[in-house]
Amino acid sequence: MKDNLKNKYNKLMLCAGLTAVAVGLALLGYFGYNKITREIYKKKLLETSIVFEIPDLNIRTPILEGTDTETLKYSAGHFPDTGDLGKGNYCIIGHSSTIYACVFNELKNIETGMKMYLYSKDKICYSYTVTEIKTISPDNIHILDDFGDNRITVITCNDDGTQRICVIGNLIC
Repeated sequence: MKDNLKNKYNKLMLCAGLTAVAVGLALLGYFGYNKITREIYKKKLLETSIVFEIPDLNIRTPILEGTDTETLKYSAGHFPDTGDLGKGNYCIIGHSSTIYACVFNELKNIETGMKMYLYSKDKICYSYTVTEIKTISPDNIHILDDFGDNRITVITCNDDGTQRICVIGNLIC
């Protein structure tokens, strides 16, 4: 009787273990597939879109028009009705997240004086120098205003998502 009970317990544990392994593999496959798909799409976008780069932080991401959820899943987004490349206040936003495009995860390490670059679809380069870094509340939208100069404003969430990191760079050429 004891051996029979022990055999049933061992079979149950084997089934539970195999189920756990199968679920784990399915989750890894799902997340791996999503990551690979995003990377392939990002590579295509880097060839056909405006590109933003901060070499010192290993940030290189395409910029798409708009800030909707779908856009920010794959790239950074340009706020409609803000500046143009090299003109006015060109404002972009992107996620600091492992769930989506995670384009600005390293932005928290930026320093004043670092260089940022925008490349047009025609590969014309616009260079900016970081002049200001600040933490703002999510409802602080005056940073999107035109300040009468040529700048880039880069926005992402802080680590807990309650505030926004705002990086401002002035055009140098």
